[in-house]
Amino acid sequence: MTVRDASATVSSDVMTAPSRPPVRQHAALRMLLIAVLGMALLSLTRIISGADDITSAGALGATINAAMPIMLAGLGGLWAERSGVVNIGLEGQMILGTWFGAEFAFATHSAWMLVVGGIVGGFIGGVLHAIATVGFGVDQIVSGVAINILAPGVAKYLAGIYFNKPSALSAGGGPTQSPQVKTFGALKWTSAADQLDKIEQHHWFFVSDLAGLLEGICTSLNVLTIIALLTIPVTWFVLWRTSFGLRLRSCGENPDAAESLGVKVYTMKTIAVVISGILAGVAGAFLVNFTGIYREGQTGGRGYIGLAAMIFGNWRPVGLAAGSSLFGYTDALQQRQGSISVHALLIIVGVILILGGLYQAYRRAFVSAAVAVVFGAIVLVLYAVTDTIPSQFATYSPQIITLLVLAVASQRLRPPAADGLPWRRRGS
Repeated sequence: MTVRDASATVSSDVMTAPSRPPVRQHAALRMLLIAVLGMALLSLTRIISGADDITSAGALGATINAAMPIMLAGLGGLWAERSGVVNIGLEGQMILGTWFGAEFAFATHSAWMLVVGGIVGGFIGGVLHAIATVGFGVDQIVSGVAINILAPGVAKYLAGIYFNKPSALSAGGGPTQSPQVKTFGALKWTSAADQLDKIEQHHWFFVSDLAGLLEGICTSLNVLTIIALLTIPVTWFVLWRTSFGLRLRSCGENPDAAESLGVKVYTMKTIAVVISGILAGVAGAFLVNFTGIYREGQTGGRGYIGLAAMIFGNWRPVGLAAGSSLFGYTDALQQRQGSISVHALLIIVGVILILGGLYQAYRRAFVSAAVAVVFGAIVLVLYAVTDTIPSQFATYSPQIITLLVLAVASQRLRPPAADGLPWRRRGS
C-alpha cells in the first residue's frame, strides 16, 4: 500500500466515522436530567411528608425572588475571580447598593432609578476594591473585609442624614430604614396561572408539582427579575465566546503569559472588579425592590452565600445559577412554613447523602462512602422520629445547606489557576 493509499484510507475512515455530539449537548442533556430527577424527588418528598408547600406556586415563586440577589452577587464574584481577584467585599457592595438604590428611588419616585442607585453603590464599592487590590497590591482578603466593615457604617451614617429629614420621616423613614419606594410590579399571566393552579390542586405526582413551578413563574416575574436572569447567558457569552472574555480569563489563569501576549492585565482586572461591584450593587437593589424599602441589615449575609454559590457552580454561570436556586429555595421555605417545610427536606438530604455514598463506593472511595451513608441514615432516622424541627434550625437552614454543599462539592472544584494571587508587572 502506498502512502497516498494509506492517507486516502484514513480520510475515508474519518469521513465515515459516526460524529459525536458536541460536549455542550451532553452537558445540556445532563442538566435537564438532573432537573427532572430533582423535581421528581421533590414530588415524592411532598407525597411522603404531606408538606404540600414545598412544591407550591408560592414557595417556588418565593424561590425566584430569594435566589436572584444570591445569583447576582455570585456573578459578581465570578467576574472578579475569573480575572484573578477574590472579591470578599460582595456583602459590603450589596449594602451600598441597597442604600443608594433606595435613596435614588425615593428622591425620584422611579423604579428605574432604584436600579441606577444600585449600580452607583456597587460601582463605588468595586472601584474601591480595584484601587486597593489592583492598583496598590493590597491583600485581596483584607480589602474585601475592609469594605464589608465600612459599608454598613457608611449606609447607617447616610441613612441617619437622608432618611431622618422631615420629608422622609413623614413618609415612614428613619435612621434604620427608608420610606416606601417605587418598585417594579409583578408581570402576571392570570389566565395561565389560573389553569396551572387547578392542576396543582389535584396534587398529582410530578405533574402538579411542575404546574406549581410554572405558576410560580407566571406570578412572580418582574422586569428586574428578567434582567437578572439575562445576566447568566450574557456573562457566559461575553466570558467564553468573545476575545474580551478570553483576555479577561487569561488574566486569572496566567497573568504573566497574558501580558507577554499584549493583554493589559491591570486594565482587565480593574474592569472585572468594577463589573463585580456593579452586579453586587444591583443585587442589593433587588432586595429593596422585593421589600419596597431599605432596611439596616437587609442583606443578611447573602453576599457570602453568593460566593458559596459561585464555588458550588465551579466558577461557571450555569452552575452558579443552580447553586443560587438551591440556596434561594431553602431560604424561601424557612421564611414560609419554616419548621414543617425544612423538616420535609430532611428526606431529600438523607437520600442525596446515601446516593452520594453509593457513588463514592462505586469509585472505591470506601471511607467517604461509609461516612456519607451513615450520615444519610442518621438524617432519615431523625426525620422518622420527629414531627418538626426547632425554629432556630429552620432559620439557619440556608447557611447549613451552604456548608453541606460546599463540603460535598469541594472535591471536584477547579478555580482559576491564579485566583487570589497578587500580581505585579515584572520590573515594577
